[in-house]
Amino acid sequence: MRRLQALLDAMWGDRQADRVVPPTGHTVWLTVLTSGAMAFLAVFALALSLATGRLAERWGDSLAQASTIRVSAPAEQADAQVEAVMAILVTTPGIADARALDPAEQAALLEPWLGPDLPLDTIPLPRLIEVTSDGSLDAEGLRLRLTAEVPGAVYDDHTRWREPLVAAADRLRALGWTALALIAGTLAAMVTLAAQSALAANRQVIRVLRLVGARDVYVARAFTRRFTLRAALGATLGAASGGLAVAFLPAADAAGGFLTGLGFQGAGWLLLPLIPIFAGGVAFLATRSAAFRALARFE
Repeated sequence: MRRLQALLDAMWGDRQADRVVPPTGHTVWLTVLTSGAMAFLAVFALALSLATGRLAERWGDSLAQASTIRVSAPAEQADAQVEAVMAILVTTPGIADARALDPAEQAALLEPWLGPDLPLDTIPLPRLIEVTSDGSLDAEGLRLRLTAEVPGAVYDDHTRWREPLVAAADRLRALGWTALALIAGTLAAMVTLAAQSALAANRQVIRVLRLVGARDVYVARAFTRRFTLRAALGATLGAASGGLAVAFLPAADAAGGFLTGLGFQGAGWLLLPLIPIFAGGVAFLATRSAAFRALARFE
C-alpha cells in the first residue's frame, strides 16, 4: 500500500500541494465548462462515427445481396423472355429468391420521378425481375448465361449505386473521427491556457515555495492534479448530458434512415464512460507540459 501511495503521489501529487492552485476563479469554470462542452460534442461525433459505420455496412450488405434483371423486348415477346429468365434463375446456384415485378409495382417505382399521371401503358418499359442472392452467386457466370440464352436480359448488380453510397458513409465516419481529434486538440489548448493563467497568477506563491525548498516537480504535480480532476469532472457532466440527448433521438427506422439511426447500440454505450477518462488524460498531459514550460521561465 505504501508503494502504491508513493506511486500515486509521484503521478498526481498530494492534496496539500493543491493549495498552490487557486480553488476558485475563472480557471475553474473555464476548465470545467470547456471539458464539459467538448465531451458533449464528442458524444455526438462518436455517435456519428458509429452510426455511419453501421450505415455503410447495412447499405453494402443489402445492395450486395439484391440485384435486378432488366428484360427489354417487344410487348408480344416480353412474357416469354421473362419466363425464360425465371427458368434460368431457378437452376442458378446462389439465388435465394427471384420474382418479376408487375406493372403496378413498376409504376410505383417511377411515380416519384415521372409523376402519377404519366400514361405508362403507352411507354415501352422494360420488364424488371428482382433477384436476391445468398452471397454465393456467380454474377459473371449468370450474366454470360443470360447474354447467351436471353439476349434482351441485362443483369445489374447495383455496383454503380452501392459504391458511391458506401464511400459517402465511410467519408462521414472519417469526418466523425476527425471531429473527435479536433475536440481533443481544442480541449488540450484550453486546458493549457487555463493552467498557464493559474501559474502566472500564483507566481509569487511559487517563488516562496522555491525559497523554502519546493522543487518544480512538486508544483507541477499540484497543478496537474487539480486541472486533471477539473477536466474529468466537466467531461463526466458533458458526456452524461450528451448521452441523454442521444438517448432521446428517434430510433432507427426499418428503411435504415441515417438521421433516425444516429445513436449508440448495445456495447456502444460503454464508450461513453471512456470520454471522461480520455479528457482527463488529455488534461493531464497538457497541464504537465504547460506547467514545466511555465516554471522554466520563472526566475
